[in-house]
Amino acid sequence: MPRPHLILFTDLDGTLLDHEDYSWEAARPALARVKSAGIPLILNSSKTAAEIAVLRNELGNGDPYIVENGAAVVIPAGTFGNSSEQVVNFGASRAVVLSALGRLRASGARFRGFEDMSAEELADSTGLDVTAASRAMQRHGTEPLIWEGTEEELRQFEASLAADNLRLVQGGRFWHAMGIFDKADGARFLLGKYQERYGSEPVLAIALGDSPNDQGMLEASDVPVVIRGVNSESVQLPSDRRPIRSLRSGPEGWNDCVLNLLLEYGY
Repeated sequence: MPRPHLILFTDLDGTLLDHEDYSWEAARPALARVKSAGIPLILNSSKTAAEIAVLRNELGNGDPYIVENGAAVVIPAGTFGNSSEQVVNFGASRAVVLSALGRLRASGARFRGFEDMSAEELADSTGLDVTAASRAMQRHGTEPLIWEGTEEELRQFEASLAADNLRLVQGGRFWHAMGIFDKADGARFLLGKYQERYGSEPVLAIALGDSPNDQGMLEASDVPVVIRGVNSESVQLPSDRRPIRSLRSGPEGWNDCVLNLLLEYGY
């Protein structure tokens, strides 16, 4: 059987990036192997396009990427024969999300979202510097928030969002109010593009994530890899999909798992 073309889809915070300091340094050996092998590395995150652009520059990454939990896929010029950068959008706009949140707050819902914070306040709560926090606030389809109510009120809040055709997803640090899309939508879209590129040659999708926010992306892959983290035990995957769980957390676990998989598949 010919060696498959590998496509890597990865979450960032708590997965490729350390949960505390956002460093990817511990994953450098695996990242170098992935790059030298020409394997597409698709960053798939709750981060904004402005945030991911900085990280892609640091990593020397020129592959497509997925922003704001699947709100949009960004395809760089020339990737699939496209002459200019393309942005493919999924789901509701941020304006729609904020409108719904405003109505729920008026009805008594207790939360604090990015829209309620200054860049300085967001920097204080996340450990980001103010410039990075400003990039995190440049959103197009989602609103991260900190829930300040009870568990019962949270369930009511989720139900009210659902009535507006929106959803609430738990990430590593924030809840995310968003439309009916998730990281899997962008991953499936791009996987189809790569399958078209490679024709009848086998393609194997590997996905790495650390929280329930990554569940859909992990389930859509051939090899789901759960990186140990704050909420990783809440990720449930079917045993028939050969799930892998890292022993170490964050970029250390990412590095271990990716190097092992590259070796297994002949890279």
